[in-house]
Amino acid sequence: MGRGAVFIKKETELNLIKLLDIVAPDDSLLLLMCGSPDPDAIACALALRELLQRRRRLVRSVIASTEPVSRQQNNDLIFAMRINVQLINNIDLASYRLIALVDAQPSFLSGMLSFLQPHIVFDHHPREGAWHAPVEDIRPDYGALSTVMTEYLLCAGVKISRGLHTALLYGIKTDTDNFDRDTIAEDISAYTYHMKYANMQLIRRVELNQTPGRFLKYFDHAFHHMKNFRGRRVCFLGKVESSDVCVQVADFYLRLIGTYYVVVAGIVEDRLIITFRGDGYRQDCGALAQKAFGLYGSGGGHKSAARMEIPLAILDRHLDVNLSQQNVDRFLVENLKKAQRTKPESLHTGREN
Repeated sequence: MGRGAVFIKKETELNLIKLLDIVAPDDSLLLLMCGSPDPDAIACALALRELLQRRRRLVRSVIASTEPVSRQQNNDLIFAMRINVQLINNIDLASYRLIALVDAQPSFLSGMLSFLQPHIVFDHHPREGAWHAPVEDIRPDYGALSTVMTEYLLCAGVKISRGLHTALLYGIKTDTDNFDRDTIAEDISAYTYHMKYANMQLIRRVELNQTPGRFLKYFDHAFHHMKNFRGRRVCFLGKVESSDVCVQVADFYLRLIGTYYVVVAGIVEDRLIITFRGDGYRQDCGALAQKAFGLYGSGGGHKSAARMEIPLAILDRHLDVNLSQQNVDRFLVENLKKAQRTKPESLHTGREN
């Protein structure tokens, strides 16, 4: 079934029925995002809340995340669109009958939140772990979850506001990296549909400011410590203020000539965050991440982008509580090489000749 240029799949129609059945009129809903929210997750939380508000009239709802918003662009988007995103630690879970997890899966939750059993799960990462939700829709072929939520809004007959058009378009734009990452025709159709109504001037303004000046020290650290071997770049940044540091450094170094994947890790509070970025051609980042570090932590991704999280308690046991630059770099490189089943290769730091 189609709504203009956007084709609505049968699974969307069937899941919409389940979704509207599980949500009662005048219900309460917690919409949860895992990690530091990115535009795709934010847009999908907005879309799901709007759909259920229109079709079931929620009496109470809140959008929350497990980590603060870290990237300046995302903060600018939230401020410009007057979106209220709260930290899960500040939420009274008992005040909400239903929990929806967007752009993540229950297996991604850790620590104090591992007990949560969401009623609704929407994600576009490959399915990970043994879990079940009354309403679940996992579509790893899609470049952005915003594309999936566009189908749901149109299938439900919900009129999309200009602000929501803008958020969904930006979600698709960022998660597909302007269609340089894993993308299917549905992503392009949804993007084209939203372009007719979105505030493109706002998106351009948000995109102008990307990297805070305080992040420059991390780029410098990577320049002096990054391991290079046959187009693979690996670096441990030490303690970082947010996982977005790893993302920005990895994105930058992937642009260097002769590079086909980058792995950047940093310690955020009680976890080692490992970010993968690749060209999506010579290496499947999602598969590599699982194969190299799946025994230590959790996460997932696609061919060109992935993320793993390892609790420091587990890392300490494997590294004898020695989280030095040399030791963590060795841990990263050795596990990556084992995953690829390649013979040991000589490594060096700094610039390639």
